Amino acid sequence: MSERIEIELPEDKLSDLLARLNRVNWPPVVGLDSWAYGVPQEWLKSMVDYWSDHWDWSTQAEAMNQWAHYRTTIDGVPIHYLHAPAEVDDAPGLILTHGWPWTFWDFKEVIGPLSRPSEYGGSSDQAFNVVVPSLPGFGFSTPLVRAGVDVAAIADMWVKLMTEELGYTRFAAHGGDWGALITAQLAHAHAEHLIGAHLGLAVIPGVNRQGVADEYTEEEQWMVARNAESVDTITSHVAVHRLDPQTLAYGLADSPLGTAAWIWERRRNWSDCDGDVERAFDRDHLCTTASIYWCTGSITSSLRLYFEHFGKPWPLVHERHPVLEAPSAIAVFPKDVVHTPRSVIEREANLKRYTVMPRGGHFGAAEAPELLVDELREFFHVDLA
Repeated sequence: MSERIEIELPEDKLSDLLARLNRVNWPPVVGLDSWAYGVPQEWLKSMVDYWSDHWDWSTQAEAMNQWAHYRTTIDGVPIHYLHAPAEVDDAPGLILTHGWPWTFWDFKEVIGPLSRPSEYGGSSDQAFNVVVPSLPGFGFSTPLVRAGVDVAAIADMWVKLMTEELGYTRFAAHGGDWGALITAQLAHAHAEHLIGAHLGLAVIPGVNRQGVADEYTEEEQWMVARNAESVDTITSHVAVHRLDPQTLAYGLADSPLGTAAWIWERRRNWSDCDGDVERAFDRDHLCTTASIYWCTGSITSSLRLYFEHFGKPWPLVHERHPVLEAPSAIAVFPKDVVHTPRSVIEREANLKRYTVMPRGGHFGAAEAPELLVDELREFFHVDLA
């Protein structure tokens, strides 16, 4: 049974956060203070000054609490979710799933246009009942008290959330990063419950991208180049999150600055920002993201998803083709970190829509919200009408 809640962070954690930001034990800079070595100290110090002197949690919480938030327990795991009812009665349910290092609030700019389109230049027949959960062990879906919560388990939880908790017999789904994997699992294992699956990252359960490297066309060589460019930006975090997440967690859980640096570096490297992270995300959003991870104590449990999912083969539930049985769509954001040949997607998915977006990176919903809104409206209300 879901319980209505207000989004809040404990005052003692916020006070501790600010106190720790005011007594950072800064490491020495060896040579050039450059992004080539990781997060440069000059920029990070300016961010700490903003975080401690200008960022205001109450303003962020007020914006979040304009929407209805709930907390429930599914399969023994606490789940927080935002629910924005549509402006019309017959609108479909749409679940939006985030990734790492995202929070549910990376969807903040799409919630209104998707649920209340007439207030944002759209029409009421484009509306959705929008559901935005926090992943298990992330943000307000804490504490995560058991192991084994992987992509397949979360997809099972989302079906129970949408059908049993909220009453949507069939529903639409979109996700980026981990949310794309979970949405792909929904399309694979729970197609009977889906109106359709829209992925912001081209991932197919059971498909090894290295095994299809020769299938990129001449027109897709930019994908090959971007995949190669991205390798160094994803190798370090995937390795440590997968192999020894608890070891890293001691440093991140103890230091809000450590948490922020670890998150903000990925925000810069994986977004369409030409090396300037503040072109993609304003300082308030960056500070809010880091604060949610640190103040809820969820940075530790958020790392575990890598261990749980990548430590074994993807648990396929059938061998039928296409692998993604539900009607599916892919939005290819050019500066994302992983790309897959279109021919592979067409072979493995019940593909109804494929769009190469004009801009955007790994955090498409936050970087280019208006483009994603148009995509979701077109796919679910036009292509699948």
